[in-house]
Formats: sequence, structure tokens, C-alpha cells
Amino acid sequence: MTGLSAQIKTAEGWAVENAVLTVTDMAGQQVARAVTDASGAADTAPLAPGVYTAVLTAAGYTPVARTAQIGSDGSGSLGEIALAPVAEAVELPPPGPWTIDPVHSSVVATARHLGIASVRARFSDVGGRIVVGRPVERSTVHAEIKAASIDTGIRMRDDHLRSSDFLDVEAYPTIGFESTALRQRGVDTWTLAGELTLHGERRAIELDLRYGGWGPDPWGGVRAAFHAETQLRRNDFAINYNAMVRAGVAAVGTTVKIEIDIEAVQGESLPEM
Repeated sequence: MTGLSAQIKTAEGWAVENAVLTVTDMAGQQVARAVTDASGAADTAPLAPGVYTAVLTAAGYTPVARTAQIGSDGSGSLGEIALAPVAEAVELPPPGPWTIDPVHSSVVATARHLGIASVRARFSDVGGRIVVGRPVERSTVHAEIKAASIDTGIRMRDDHLRSSDFLDVEAYPTIGFESTALRQRGVDTWTLAGELTLHGERRAIELDLRYGGWGPDPWGGVRAAFHAETQLRRNDFAINYNAMVRAGVAAVGTTVKIEIDIEAVQGESLPEM
């Protein structure tokens, strides 16, 4: 049995997932809270009969307040409510496929060395496909990094990091990412969840994603920019500490910071430049 129910959508009719329905009594005390599912539906537990205030909030949308009447059976309905984007919301890229441009994209991994300095490795060969959905939470990301493109600025160390002692690029030539969910946190920030395949291991991770905007480029295409960050535990991906010592990066911390800069071109392929 449910209490207060609501169906939350955008002005265009798309369901708003992860919107929050908060219910307070006439004294201002919170009595119930529910989060919308993938269909935009929210249902609280049964409530005592009476009049309540319901507030609906979602990242990137203007909050909405409604008066709710709960009947003798403990239930009530707000019906369908449309949320409007906040005035300062960024303009999202057009829906459809976008191709990651390896020339203007990179991944940088940074680990602490001896607790006082950092070792930085750049992966320059990044590719993949982004499909921008509507609502944007339905977007998907597929990305691949060529493991052999690692560059720390020291050729001997890079060769060793590519060897079977470390990344083993012969056996595992690509580092892959497949998105599983996208949740908005702010006007231009999201959490991008997905699965990362690295060194033969597959793990669920979350990326802090910031959207940089979109617009025309000098080559007749349209581009969108994104920046993402996360932290990985190297032990989760069977990266052997002793191999790191032999590679000349002894006393590296157990976590590695990942910073990703992506430019994607609208369309199924990259234009001729």
C-alpha cells in the first residue's frame, strides 16, 4: 500500500529519474521522502489523513511545491508534475551519436611517489563513441584507450610499464569503459557510472563528470567537451607492486588519480582534417 504518489516529467514529457519527493506536515516536520524511479514515479509509505506540503526537487530543475490531501486510507496523489530546467542550466549537446577525437582527447594517471611527489602518465590514444540521449540521463558512453600509448616522459620506464611486469599490453592491448548510468549533480556536473576493464580485470567505477559545452569547430564539424575524474585502487586491477618497483616507480601509493579530457565530434565518424 502506498501513501502520496507523483509522476515527475520534464516539460517535453520525459521521465525524471532520481527526483526527490519530500512531504512535510503543517508544522513543517518532514514525514516522508521518496525518490523517483526510471519511469519518474515516486510513492511514499502510507500517511495519516490530513493536509501536507509536498516539495519536488531534482538536480538541474526548479523545485516545485504542492499541497497534498491524504485520505482516510492513507493515500493521495499529486498526479503528473512537470519540472522546468533552472534558468542557468547549460545548453546540452544535440542528441545522437558523437565520436571521440583522439587528437584532442587524453587520459592522465597520477600516483603519489614517496609521499612527497607525483608520477604522471599520459595515455594519448583514446577513442570511442558517445550517444547523447533525451533525457540526457539516457546517454551512453563507450571508450577505449590503447594501453601502449602510456607516456611518463622516460622511455625505459614506459617500455617496462608496457611489459608483462605491469600493463602487459601484448595480452591486454586496450583499456575499456562502458557506461551504465548517468546522474546529474549540478547545473553542469554529473556522476557517470560504468565498468572499467583494465589488465584483464573488470570493475564498477564512478566518474565525476563536468560538461564544457558544445559548438562549431574550424573544420566544419560540431564538437562537445567533457572533463572527468576518478580514483582507482591499483590492487583492484591486479597491478603488482613489485613490478612497479622494478619499473622505477617505487613507493607509489595504492590509489591513482585519473583525469580525462574528451572532445567529441557530432556524427558516426571523424571528419577529414
